[in-house]
Amino acid sequence: MDNNNLRNTEVSDLDFVSVTGQNRLLKASFSWMALAMLLTSVSALLFASVPELTSTLYVNTDLGLKPTVFAYIVMFSPLAFILAINFGLNRMSFPTLIGVFVSFAIVMGISLSSIFYVYNIDSITKVFLSTTALFALMAIAGYTTKTDLTKLGSILMIGVLGIVIASLINMFLGSAKMDYIISILGVVVFTGLTAYDVQKIKNLGYQVEGQAIASKLGIIGALTLYLDFINLFLFLLRLFGGKKD
Repeated sequence: MDNNNLRNTEVSDLDFVSVTGQNRLLKASFSWMALAMLLTSVSALLFASVPELTSTLYVNTDLGLKPTVFAYIVMFSPLAFILAINFGLNRMSFPTLIGVFVSFAIVMGISLSSIFYVYNIDSITKVFLSTTALFALMAIAGYTTKTDLTKLGSILMIGVLGIVIASLINMFLGSAKMDYIISILGVVVFTGLTAYDVQKIKNLGYQVEGQAIASKLGIIGALTLYLDFINLFLFLLRLFGGKKD
């Protein structure tokens, strides 16, 4: 079975084998996600608060802070990590996959350190806690619901594509109203995707055969949930975050 993308497997095609496998995969996915969130949070705080680290990302100019070359590398490298994990899954050993995943989480944290220059720390904390509560609620909903969310997932993935296209267009338009609408849609889409992805991981857990593939699927599941959480957090921050003067 090709496990490169958790969202490409139809629920109706799954062979339900064991609840034990299901729980093991969910536990692994959430455990790796928790580690990734910890690494991201620590690296973000360090690069936002330690002057020696901050200077690697920004330099002071007459026009204010200017991103360094390293900052641009950090900004775009998470996409490279995601592609490497998805397309190199079958070729990578499990230890290598762990190394790439951990590196991705750290780089994401460095990239996200920029939010501390835009938003108040109290605001960031409140939005983070709100995101955690909403994520947990939708994760529970995805785990407990008897409704097949496959069709909803397909619609939500179209929504993700629409958000990406609209965001690219708004980079040139610079419309505050459009940015607000995109943020609302982002919250709706990634809230739904959280429930969908938890259900997908739950169902995939039934057909896990072999420790090697189960371990790798745990990393892929963690990456999927991690991205749901981060995107939900950023869209909520854009809507409710209090910006610095």
